[in-house]
Amino acid sequence: MTRVAVQLSYRLGGADGVAVEARKWEWALGELGFAVRRVAGELDDGRPDDLQLGFLRIEPDDSTPDPTALRDALAGADLVVVENLCSLPLNPDAAELTARVLGTHPGRVVFHHHDLPWQRAGLFSPEGIPPRRPDSLHVTINDHSRVQLEHRGYEAVTIRNAFDLDPPRGDRDATRVHFGFGADETVLLQPTRAIPRKNIPATIAFAGELAAHRARVHLWITGPAEDGYQDVFDRLLAESAVPVVVGRAASAADAYAAADVVLFPSTWEGFGNPVLESIAQRRAIAVGNYPVLDELRAYGIRLLSIDDATSVERWLEAPDPEVLERNVELVRPDFSLVDLPRRIEAAFVRAGWDGW
Repeated sequence: MTRVAVQLSYRLGGADGVAVEARKWEWALGELGFAVRRVAGELDDGRPDDLQLGFLRIEPDDSTPDPTALRDALAGADLVVVENLCSLPLNPDAAELTARVLGTHPGRVVFHHHDLPWQRAGLFSPEGIPPRRPDSLHVTINDHSRVQLEHRGYEAVTIRNAFDLDPPRGDRDATRVHFGFGADETVLLQPTRAIPRKNIPATIAFAGELAAHRARVHLWITGPAEDGYQDVFDRLLAESAVPVVVGRAASAADAYAAADVVLFPSTWEGFGNPVLESIAQRRAIAVGNYPVLDELRAYGIRLLSIDDATSVERWLEAPDPEVLERNVELVRPDFSLVDLPRRIEAAFVRAGWDGW
C-alpha cells in the first residue's frame, strides 16, 4: 500500500527558499515511495489534491483558525513534513495551533527547520515551538541550527539543502534583451527578495564602487520588497549611483545566465541558496558574512567578497572557469539533489522508521 506524506507550511509553490526546498523534498519523498499532498496557507501553483487553509498564512486572512479543518487535512497521513511552520513562528497563532493538532496526530512527523525563533531578534515565540513530540524527527538545514537545538534538549539531524549541480543553462542573450541590458554592460544580480536582512544597502554601495572601476555597470535585484520594506527600498533605488532593474526572469537559470557576477550580502540566512545555485550555474558570487556561510566555506569553495570591489573587478577582467568547476566538485558529495532521497532515508533509519 502506498504511504501518504503531507507537506505542511505557511506557503508552498513560490520562489522563497522554504518553498523551493519543499519542492525538492516532495520529489525525494516520491522517490522513496510516498504519495505527497500539500496543505498550506498559500499555494502558488495549486493542484487538485492541495488544500489551502487561509488561517495558516504568514499574514492570516479573515478565516477563523480551525483545528478540526487542519486535523481533517492531515487524516490518513503516514508522515507529515512541517516546513518551517513550527520552526519560525511568523504567524504565532498558526504555529501554536499546528503544534497542538500534531500532538494528537497518529502518524510520524518531520519538523524541517529552515529557521528557528531565537535566530530572529524580536520575534515572539509561543511556548512549545519547536514542538516536543514523540515519534518525530527534527531536521535542520545546517549544523549551526542543529547544535542550537541540541543545546535545548532536542535530538536533531542535519540534511543540507540540495541542488541540481549540472542544470540546464538559461538563455543569457534573450534575458538580457528582455531586461534592457546591453551586450557591453556588466550585470550584477542579487537574486533575493528586498527585506532588511538581505542587506540591499551593501549591494547598492558595492555596485557604485565597482562602477568607479568599470564602465556601464547595471544592477539587477529580483525582489520583490516584503516585510514593510518597500519605502526604504524605493529610497535606496532612487539614491543608487548605477541604474537598477527590479523583477524576476522567466526562470532562475535565465537570471544566472544573464548575470556577470552574483551578489549576496545577507547578514542572516538559514542556508543561503544563491551561494550553491551560483556554483551550480558556474557563476562567480560576491558574498557578505552570515554564520552559516562558514559551513559552506569549509568545503574549500572559492567565493568573492562584497567588501572587495577590486578583486571582483580583477575576476571580471580574467574569469577562471576552472575555479568554477572546482567549486562544483567540492560541494557535490553533500549537496547533490540526486542524493537527497538517500539522505532522507538515512535519517528515517536513524530515527527507527525504516520498517514503517
